[in-house]
Amino acid sequence: MSKLKPQRFLTGITTTGTPHLGNYVGSIRPSVAASTGDGAESFYFLADYHALIKCDEPARIQRSTLEIAASWLAAGLDPERVTFYRQSDIPEIPELTWLLTCVTAKGVLNRAHAYKASVDKNAAAGNDPDADVSAGLFMYPVLMGADILMFKAHQVPVGRDQIQHIEMARDMGQRFNHLYGEHFVLPQALIEESVALLPGTDGRKMSKSYDNTIPLFAPREQLQKLINGIVTDSRAPGEPKEVEGSALFQIYQAFASDDETAALRKAYAAGIGWGEAKQLLFERIDREIAPMRANYLALMKDPAKIEATLQAGAEKARRLATPFMRELRQAVGLRSLATQAGTQAGKVARAATSAFKQYREADGKFHFKLLDAQGQLLLQSPGYDSPREAAQAIALLQSQGMAASGALKPVAGVDVAAVDAALGQLAASKG
Repeated sequence: MSKLKPQRFLTGITTTGTPHLGNYVGSIRPSVAASTGDGAESFYFLADYHALIKCDEPARIQRSTLEIAASWLAAGLDPERVTFYRQSDIPEIPELTWLLTCVTAKGVLNRAHAYKASVDKNAAAGNDPDADVSAGLFMYPVLMGADILMFKAHQVPVGRDQIQHIEMARDMGQRFNHLYGEHFVLPQALIEESVALLPGTDGRKMSKSYDNTIPLFAPREQLQKLINGIVTDSRAPGEPKEVEGSALFQIYQAFASDDETAALRKAYAAGIGWGEAKQLLFERIDREIAPMRANYLALMKDPAKIEATLQAGAEKARRLATPFMRELRQAVGLRSLATQAGTQAGKVARAATSAFKQYREADGKFHFKLLDAQGQLLLQSPGYDSPREAAQAIALLQSQGMAASGALKPVAGVDVAAVDAALGQLAASKG
């Protein structure tokens, strides 16, 4: 019996800024915990190419790369269990970015959220739509697509605001596969519904943009000072207090056990003073962070050790990327001239076949369509609630043909025999 290949998960970390408690609770802690599980291959990379889009301060990017790498390692990420690397150490990434650029429609990139937001901001200000918009910002989704597709990631953990990037990576992979044969795994977004959004010291979402963060590995004295500065209301000791909307309570809950959280909830109702509550919060956070802080400070004093770890991770990653890039170069025709004869027919044979295309509409439903070798639409699915349902419907069609299609019907002007013929051709091309 053949052994199933493990699922691959991929997470990118942009190297701008200093990690704060919100990053730890929302990303670092759950990601490190997930990386210890069996049956999965985890890839974590420092997205320093992406950082160049947001930051033009070289020293800041270098410092942030060091701080972020040290933070993840101090928090328990084991480079022996996962592939932990720096994006710019993988030269195959920008090369793949160019290959994907050549199969990605400009219209797709026009709809990218970050680009549209910049255009809308310029329009509202009466400026040229592309004022201060770099080509890097415009092409950001293609670089992200290369990050994901290079390592054939099955799932990419993201928040809902990042779903579009995963869908665009799928579109790029589908288009390339249609033109040059099946090379890429089409990734799925793993929606992190339970990701904690930690409030900052002013009650808003903790963010560098709001200058309300608490650095993850701040010294004890600074940590206590920042916690003491968390905004609270004017209710005095002895007056009952509400936990709803309390930034202090929400931060405590992100670190405390259920029993500890229940105890603080009762203390709020009993009128605990804000000073006492802040002291409880400081002690609870420091209890979890202090051991990691010691590891972090040791790592920060030994940047050569971090560099060696990242280089080892890059070597591990390139053992996959280098041969895969050779395969892709061969597929698109970047070949030795000595192999020219007899290869063109093979490429045409792969490209000229029927194909399923999967996509997601604005209503959140998942759809697919079947195209013949000439690109003519044969079959259009209804909307499914999940990509799994759509994939199951496709699998049923591929294994049993239109006889098992249920409510699926060919589009107007196409008969069932044409659909079954296309399904047969597709099966033969994969055989």
